[in-house]
Amino acid sequence: MNQVGIFFGTDTGTTRLIGKKLAKLLGDDIASKPLNINRVTLDDLMQYPALIIGTATYGEGQLPGTETNIRSGSWLDFLPQLEGADFTGKTVAIYGLGNQVKYGERYCDAMFELYSLFKGLGATIIGSWDTEGYIYSQSRAVIDDRFVGLALDNKNQGLETEKRMAGWIEQIKPELLAALAQTEAVA
Repeated sequence: MNQVGIFFGTDTGTTRLIGKKLAKLLGDDIASKPLNINRVTLDDLMQYPALIIGTATYGEGQLPGTETNIRSGSWLDFLPQLEGADFTGKTVAIYGLGNQVKYGERYCDAMFELYSLFKGLGATIIGSWDTEGYIYSQSRAVIDDRFVGLALDNKNQGLETEKRMAGWIEQIKPELLAALAQTEAVA
């Protein structure tokens, strides 16, 4: 499929809402309908040349899943499907949600888990994001003074969310389009 696949893990629905807004910013011709990771298979991810994946951070900086009390399952429950998968040639951008004030010592740590996983599977990771303007104390999702993807805090910096999403999409859109064009050229 020559669109950008958008997949998210959620419990309260906020990560889903952000995925829908990001899809709208990209446009229907570029972005597929965002899907909950608990309703898909590895084949669903593999059909896309480029992915935007999203997660909230739970517990002690974990990905969401049944072991973090997400009844319907999420990223932790999907991970076994990724074992042995090869994402070489795929472009992946990541967004993460967290609370900088209440959990400032592990802000958006789960985003780093997805970054490490998909990078280890051969994906090209795009969309690092500046840490300026955030108020957290520590995050594993920061490498070389940048988040590994778009970090959002709707509780404490909700007024920044729309602006950050628009800026991030503007930043990653050329790379996503290049990934789509490359797939078209091969086909």
